[in-house]
Amino acid sequence: MPSCRTQPTGSSLYSASSTTAPSHNERGGVSPQREGDGRLSHPQRGAGDPESYDDVLKDVERVIMPGVTHWHSPNFFAYFPTATSYPSMLADMLCGAIGCIGFSWAASPACTELETVMLDWLGKMLKLPDCFIAGTDGHGGGVIQSTASEATLMALLAARCKAIKRVQSTNPELSESEICSKLVAYTSEQAHSSVERAGLIGGVMMKKVPTDDKYSLRGPLLKKMIEEDKAAGLVPFYFCATLGTTPCCSFDNLMELGPICNKENIWMHVDAAYAGSSFICPEFRPLLDGVEVC
Repeated sequence: MPSCRTQPTGSSLYSASSTTAPSHNERGGVSPQREGDGRLSHPQRGAGDPESYDDVLKDVERVIMPGVTHWHSPNFFAYFPTATSYPSMLADMLCGAIGCIGFSWAASPACTELETVMLDWLGKMLKLPDCFIAGTDGHGGGVIQSTASEATLMALLAARCKAIKRVQSTNPELSESEICSKLVAYTSEQAHSSVERAGLIGGVMMKKVPTDDKYSLRGPLLKKMIEEDKAAGLVPFYFCATLGTTPCCSFDNLMELGPICNKENIWMHVDAAYAGSSFICPEFRPLLDGVEVC
């Protein structure tokens, strides 16, 4: 479509986006819509003929907005803040215009290298040890995942692969399925449901460790469970700590948990999806203390 025809449309969409964000304050947090109401509001078939963008925007307000849960509303306190901003909206528009798919360096060198550089920026803002940074002599660096749930699953699958290779190096007669039946992972009873789901998808046991009176997972109880499982012939291989749990924003004790995982050769994943960005602030950075021993 010629650019001269897209400019008015783009301006109207930008105007709609600009007015939607402030209106979060006037709209209720949770949608009053009942299940099935949205389907009844939509036509049974897609439009056979083109519609004007003005009509499309009217449909958005009439059909879509009543069923939207407004995460940015001051009346909404569930889940996580989504932190949409005007710069991020403009960045999304720019990304959509460029339209690259950065699944590998060859597919988009700029995309791949920008991802690496930006994650180094984040690591330095969080004051992570050099081993977490790509632009050092270490083997660090990061990859942006679509969701925190996906990141937890990816970490578990990587840990499972590493554990299988380690066990097979000393017991080559064991098959992958035999080893997987003995693998055991751990997480806090306060951890997000995605951690348990990662265990189900990965086909491994996931044990929930009880927390203390502050809902924090402590080292002694994890150590006790690991020792009991090893005595029963199981292979502990993965532990997911949480900094800022979903139910109550509690923090697991990394200073106690990290050394245990290092000693037992257990992959430790830290889920900080909820509170992680706060560690950029100097006054909250102590909450991340212990990551250097993980």
